[in-house]
Amino acid sequence: MLPAYIKPMLAKLSAPFDSPRFLYEIKWDGTRCLFFIENGKIRLQNRRLNDITYRYPEFWDLPKLIKKDGLVFDGEIVVLKDGKPQFRLLQEREHVKSPLKIKMLSERLPATYMVFDLLYVGGEPLLDRPLRERKKLMQELLPSSPFVAESAFILEKGVAFFEKVVAMGFEGVMAKDIESPYVPGKRVDFWLKFKPRGRRRCVVVGYLLRPDGTLKSLLVAERKENELVFRGRVASGLNTHLAVELLGRLKKLESKRPENLKGSGFPKGTIWVCPELECEVSFQEITNHGQFRAPVLEKIFLS
Repeated sequence: MLPAYIKPMLAKLSAPFDSPRFLYEIKWDGTRCLFFIENGKIRLQNRRLNDITYRYPEFWDLPKLIKKDGLVFDGEIVVLKDGKPQFRLLQEREHVKSPLKIKMLSERLPATYMVFDLLYVGGEPLLDRPLRERKKLMQELLPSSPFVAESAFILEKGVAFFEKVVAMGFEGVMAKDIESPYVPGKRVDFWLKFKPRGRRRCVVVGYLLRPDGTLKSLLVAERKENELVFRGRVASGLNTHLAVELLGRLKKLESKRPENLKGSGFPKGTIWVCPELECEVSFQEITNHGQFRAPVLEKIFLS
């Protein structure tokens, strides 16, 4: 008997690298989905452990095409256009509850299940088996269907693969240790994700000092129409010479917190400034709290 739900394994962020111990596959911009097949019926579970079977009627007959029962696959649901996932089109599928509309959308915007792991076979767990074994079993069981595809991968050459994938317009790359087990609900070093760094032009809205009075970090925000959206603090990229020059300028701009600054998580000890000094910041991604993850000050516009 299969478990009622399984928390999906999660990945950590990483810079691209090469390794003979890792495989590399496209990071699909879709909905994470665990695909249960038990007693000839399917059940689709998303990352939040919700049952989303009703949304995707194109998958309902897949158990008839698979020889074994008691299966759990892991993968992502995507809507493809010209061979690439279109998250906007997937969202159209995800926010519909009417059975009639669901059926119409399944025909107009059919989904594809990109499979990348196999967790159970015949009701028995494979979680402790190495990924290379789970992948091999998965390949043997995948049905021939326009709605299912294996998430193809390459070995060793992660850096070149990442550059190619990003150039083609995909979201990034997943790197997975081929000897690793499946660890439900955990964010571990066995799975790593490579994502291209974004760049944004920002304004400095405040700064923090070290106990010795030197510049510790900048607080930055993005201009959005008539508002400033707080993106967090930036310390990386501030060398000693630049920090000294910046501090002199920042002291002359000291003011109250900008009235149009939106956001949360403003650090204690912030010295606010008029938002006049512009900079360019690179970052890994924007968090759920609206702040840059792993930001680096790339350029400061001092003129």
